Amino acid sequence: MTSPLRTAAAVVGQSMPRVDGTLKVTGRARYAADNPAPGLVHAVLVCSTVATGTVEGIDTAQATKHPGVIRVLTDFGGVTLPFDPGKVAFFGQPVAVVVAETLAAAAHAATLVTVRYAQMPQLTDIDAAQAVPQPGRNQKDYSRGDPDAALRSAAVVTDGSYTIARNHHNPMELPSTVASWDGDRLTVWDKVQSIVSAQQAHAKANRVPVDQVRVISPFVGGAFGSAGQTWPHQLLASFAARQVRRPVKLVLTRKQMYSGIGYRPTSRQRLALGSDRLGTIAVIIHEGHTETARYALYEDGLTASPKFMYSSPNMRSRYRVVPLDVNLPTYMRGPGAVTGTFALESAIDDLAHRLGMDPIELRRRNEPDHDQTSGLPFSTRRLTECLNRGAAGFGWARRDPVPRATRDGDQLVGFGVAAAGYHTSRSEAEVLARINADGSVDVQTATSDMGPGTYTSMTQIAADALGVPADRIRFALGDSMFPKAPSHSGSRTMASVGSAVANVCVMLRDKMIRLAVVDPGSPLSGLRPDDITVTDGRMAATDPARAEAYRDLLHRRGWPSLDSRQTWTPDDADERFSMYAYGAVFAEVGVDEALGLVRVRRMYGCYDAGRVVNPKLAHSQAIGGMVGGIGMALLEATEVDHRDGRIVNANMSDYLVPVNADIVQLDAEFLAAEDTIADPIGVKGLGEIVIVGVPAAIANAVFNATGKRVTDLPITVEKLL
Repeated sequence: MTSPLRTAAAVVGQSMPRVDGTLKVTGRARYAADNPAPGLVHAVLVCSTVATGTVEGIDTAQATKHPGVIRVLTDFGGVTLPFDPGKVAFFGQPVAVVVAETLAAAAHAATLVTVRYAQMPQLTDIDAAQAVPQPGRNQKDYSRGDPDAALRSAAVVTDGSYTIARNHHNPMELPSTVASWDGDRLTVWDKVQSIVSAQQAHAKANRVPVDQVRVISPFVGGAFGSAGQTWPHQLLASFAARQVRRPVKLVLTRKQMYSGIGYRPTSRQRLALGSDRLGTIAVIIHEGHTETARYALYEDGLTASPKFMYSSPNMRSRYRVVPLDVNLPTYMRGPGAVTGTFALESAIDDLAHRLGMDPIELRRRNEPDHDQTSGLPFSTRRLTECLNRGAAGFGWARRDPVPRATRDGDQLVGFGVAAAGYHTSRSEAEVLARINADGSVDVQTATSDMGPGTYTSMTQIAADALGVPADRIRFALGDSMFPKAPSHSGSRTMASVGSAVANVCVMLRDKMIRLAVVDPGSPLSGLRPDDITVTDGRMAATDPARAEAYRDLLHRRGWPSLDSRQTWTPDDADERFSMYAYGAVFAEVGVDEALGLVRVRRMYGCYDAGRVVNPKLAHSQAIGGMVGGIGMALLEATEVDHRDGRIVNANMSDYLVPVNADIVQLDAEFLAAEDTIADPIGVKGLGEIVIVGVPAAIANAVFNATGKRVTDLPITVEKLL
């Protein structure tokens, strides 16, 4: 029998179009807010206009009298929220919910609700004297060697501070929830990345058993981490539906989204490197802190990359959180890694400049032969090949190492490079596969798809494992009634769910073969199972006359279908190996010498991400990561008025993101590879790694163009003039 991803007509590795593409481009894909329900009503949040204090009173008289209003909810005692609803923990916290027959009525009535506060002094500025960094729970201080002594004795030193503004996700689909109760059973159509945890959160918040909650989320219109946990508005939607005994739809406005869900937290870092004059790094010191809420903790894992990316006998790493009167931050594409890598790769570039050395050569000279943090060998590590291949594809040899030396009219032109790493995560996943009597196949699991193409890649995995054409596979996701799957986050889905799909489909294939070889009525009767291969849904031996389709076997037995439900659990490889995806990102920028305007002229990335299931989808992910990284490097910054905690640019006019005019020539390649230590299908995470090095590569290109080392993102005009 063939291995799960090596069949006669392999689909894995082909640039198969998205199987859900037609639904999306024709508008037939049903997102959370698109779900109708009999008697549906609309809910709108009333949000706090102070950052701290208590609610002394809420006047709902005018709102209640407004035509179409059903109820104004101010007592949240029947629902468990992450904060104390009697107190205000951040500007924009929900304090009331207006439920009305129409969205217009609910929205207008919400403006008629008057709230009185006993306001307290707030602290929302991470740089304020009162903002005290504190240890978190999960990220421990780390040290090896004697970093301070090594830094003092190093021949060449770079020691810099790096700051990154708060970033918001801003997906196309706004956070949306439709909730409906049938007695004590709740159905929620929601925008989520984790079906299982959303089901658990709604059950806990509403104090009902988990098996009485069904969460449905087949399509997600972008999330980037923003739907990775269940937010207050989702719980309030199910609470409101229970209170009014009708289905409720609650959709946040774009403005409410900025305080209603999390964000990439503001960060402050110090990164110091010391080396000898040949470029051998002797010491790395990394210190960082990020903002978090007072009512709950979020830690951004920014310390990982500096600890293992480059060989250094002396290293110290320390991470702290700063509790503030803000809503809770959360994961955003490349969480922690893109932040820590910006500091590390900017410092590497600065050290190379001080040494008069090519930045790629400096990285080559400090390539580790094992993970110094854990002492473990790498499962695979081809970073040097990414740098070499990427340099050739980008044309790095044309780079002039002297800043301000290359011009194109009024533009100062610069080249920059950055390396990237992101850990390979794998989690337990369960999948059901069923072969039907007509030869079609259903594969089901409660994973999500926020855009990378899960429907398509899982279809390819199933097709190869079963030996069935891809167009005969129906892959279904996004329903808590399906077998459990992990969160669609952390670049874990392909390795986790993909391995589970391959596992169950191989088992189902083998089950069909075993049935055939012991069936006296089968042409395959009496053959060894290992001598049977499956192509186009047809089980066959070397003798072409001895063959039988799956559906023939099912028809003869009178069975409508045959299925298998299996759980795939990762082994202990992460205790024996250091497992990461790697990449090298190259950027060319043009900086207007008079105006200080930065434009990315082109970018190129080369990645070691294990087996690539669908090159078209992988390339799309790489381009998307570059676009997000351009935004982080040059445009994106959430602005908070620290006088009251208000986000002043909570809209798409004032919060700047890249548009078509900002995106010119972006390209990427992936090394032909597999990592079967990490998982049986040989994949690594791909969705996060493609953004990790982008901001640093752009900042390094800006230095090469202008001679100014900007360490404060985003890189705006005033930082270059």
